[in-house]
Amino acid sequence: MKRFLKSFKYAFAGLWYCVRRERNFRVHLVAMTIVIALMVIFELERYEMIALIFAICFVLFAEMVNTAVERAVDNASTEYTENGKVAKDVAAGAVLISAIFAATVGFIVFGERILEVIR
Repeated sequence: MKRFLKSFKYAFAGLWYCVRRERNFRVHLVAMTIVIALMVIFELERYEMIALIFAICFVLFAEMVNTAVERAVDNASTEYTENGKVAKDVAAGAVLISAIFAATVGFIVFGERILEVIR
């Protein structure tokens, strides 16, 4: 049980590292806060909230994996390597795909509602 609880400690340490040290992670947290506020303002259906929460978690997950890959590559060698570049670029691409997915979900859910408010 002690080891199990310790695993949560390590997981929260990783999360806290990203909050403190990763600018893009903090940008995503700000976006998450805005989306949650809009969810409350527009009184979304449950399935819409689930889609948005999934999209948010997907982006945060991808950003954390990207950070882990970047740190592992940097730790493995101080020299530039093509494999290291590819690993970092692929991880960054995963973040990009997740962010595009999240933006698309947000547009589908909020698009018409925001247009109605503007009109």
